[in-house]
Amino acid sequence: MVSLLPTNRRTLLLGCNLDSQCCNSYEYCVSCCLNPSMTKEADVLKLKVAKPVTAGTYANIFDFCMGRCRHSSASVVHENAYLSDFHHCFLVQQNSSAGSTESNFGSRLDGINVILGRQGESCSSACRAKGQSCVPSRLSELNKCQILQKYMRCKNGCFPSLGPDQPAEVVDEAPKNLNPGACLYMQMDDRLTCDGSHQHTRRLCPCA
Repeated sequence: MVSLLPTNRRTLLLGCNLDSQCCNSYEYCVSCCLNPSMTKEADVLKLKVAKPVTAGTYANIFDFCMGRCRHSSASVVHENAYLSDFHHCFLVQQNSSAGSTESNFGSRLDGINVILGRQGESCSSACRAKGQSCVPSRLSELNKCQILQKYMRCKNGCFPSLGPDQPAEVVDEAPKNLNPGACLYMQMDDRLTCDGSHQHTRRLCPCA
């Protein structure tokens, strides 16, 4: 039986890739998400829904799984293209409000001027307009929901994504398929760059 296989062998189950925690259908995603070995209820109930100032927490793990699997930005490349057929993802957002405190992040940004770029502007350009330079080594400190929600509205939530313009907020005027009003953080810190931009987002930039 599948359940008897070692964890590192059980990469595919019920239409889900257990390594990426993404599935090829919404129903499979919710089912896998509800598995206690995949999602810890204690962690889920700490997560904030949307902006911490106005939002509450999830009432139960079922509410989290229903909402999380509906969002597909975890496996989307900007411009509404899926990385694979497994684009319903249930992974707990480790970059979310649960975890390290703002004070810890603040200490890591000492000497950094955090600037909100204009729509379609790269961080290199945004910092240069202030007579400063973008500090690529500090992009990872801004690439977190806690920080994005501190400087931006993030009225439609905060989600992992993939794009050279991140961390960023999608402008309200963006096409609906790009999730206007949502904040996006890069899933892979090693891909963060000061030069990326997108016509429908505003970047959060570390300048010095």
